[in-house]
Amino acid sequence: VWADEFDSDGLPDPGRWNYEEGLIRNQEAQYYTRARAENARVEDGVLVIEARREPYKGAEYTSASLTTRDRVDWLYGRVEVRAKLPRGRGVWPAIWMLGSNIDEVGWPACGEIDIMEYVGFDPDRVHGNVHTEAFNHVLGTNLGAGIDLSAPHEDFHIYAVEWFPDRIDFFVDDEKYFTFENSGGGNAEWPFDKPHFLIINLAIGGAWGGQQGIDDAIFPQQYAIDYVRVYEVAG
Repeated sequence: VWADEFDSDGLPDPGRWNYEEGLIRNQEAQYYTRARAENARVEDGVLVIEARREPYKGAEYTSASLTTRDRVDWLYGRVEVRAKLPRGRGVWPAIWMLGSNIDEVGWPACGEIDIMEYVGFDPDRVHGNVHTEAFNHVLGTNLGAGIDLSAPHEDFHIYAVEWFPDRIDFFVDDEKYFTFENSGGGNAEWPFDKPHFLIINLAIGGAWGGQQGIDDAIFPQQYAIDYVRVYEVAG
């Protein structure tokens, strides 16, 4: 029902992608830039999100966070991203979704689906999580799982969720490693009956990614996304 194969060089397609801009969240160290090719560009059939160590508007690092907010959102389906991750202590790339009603209800009431999170200090493991009013990291009640994945910075892997009215299944390379079920506990537990938009970002440092510091010798680091595909699902 929607895709970007990243087959046209230059800046990401503005009809598909918007940007977060600034110092946004989680005590992260990077400034997210808008439509700046040094930080986000399409080349050779992939979207490259590049984190750089450079002074920029009061920050010591730059990077990019691309989002479909104000472009397109979805309710249920399979969201699939083929990506090769950056490496090194301090990187924190993610593929995730937020409820499109976040301005009205705030976080975490809007719901958050973390399709993939990775922290460079734990180099052979990726994670999937959900956050809701009842289950979130602020309360220490967030629900999720990790899966071992050897050197995800060396090869492309497919990170995906399949989102149904009764559950969300999390996959790496079609191996399911976590399921979050709709318990029937209302919006506090299951805010996932409303549209969500997609975010693909590369954070540096922050509350999780920076727990063991930032290795300045690793920069620049590239997060390569081969494609993003969204499917309808049956059932």
